[in-house]
Amino acid sequence: MPTLTSPTDLARLARTFHALSDETRLAIVALLRNGERCVCDLTAVMEAGQSRLSFHLKTLKEAGLVQDRREGRWAYYSLVPGALEGLESQLAELSPMRAVRALKVKCC
Repeated sequence: MPTLTSPTDLARLARTFHALSDETRLAIVALLRNGERCVCDLTAVMEAGQSRLSFHLKTLKEAGLVQDRREGRWAYYSLVPGALEGLESQLAELSPMRAVRALKVKCC
């Protein structure tokens, strides 16, 4: 996992956390963790209108967390393999204590 030193890395992480900052989008991610789902299934389970669900799926897609494929008139959504891997370590890199340890500065 790359270190968070460039503006590009930080922008990518911000997009990811923005996408995950909504309860509906978190619920979608939770539903997709067990595999691909048809948009019609997601609409029924989420009890959400198609346009509202499309907005949330678009946000997740733009963040690189969700992918889709078309089959006839239906769209099927799944998590991008590995997209959520490493988020914990990237978040840990933002920890002030990590910076202190990296500089080998003793605290108080």
